[in-house]
Amino acid sequence: MKFLMTYIPSTDPSTPEPDLTQLAEIQRLTKEMMDAGIVKVTGGLLPLSQGGARVRSRRGKFEVVDGPYTEAKEVVVGFSIAEAESLEHAILLTQRFMAVAGEGESEIRAIVEPLSASSE
Repeated sequence: MKFLMTYIPSTDPSTPEPDLTQLAEIQRLTKEMMDAGIVKVTGGLLPLSQGGARVRSRRGKFEVVDGPYTEAKEVVVGFSIAEAESLEHAILLTQRFMAVAGEGESEIRAIVEPLSASSE
């Protein structure tokens, strides 16, 4: 089963920024999980103000909002798509990442697998 895992760092101003040692450990763990076939895709996200938009659809009309979003305090900064045996396994994988990444929050969402041609 595949899961989308997002990471939002702590918004507490007393939480230190990651240092080079911590970033190297995150890279090492990510490579280990990719080499093991657990992590399929991963990446960091720039702030919306540096290359993004929000698209809203209401009553058949679209609205594009292009930041910056000064009201946003919690912003996703990274993501991965990982293969896990179960939600419990995905939680353990996320806890392993967060032990290295530091304080923050992660959301784990199961991914709906597309139907294959043979299952139609």
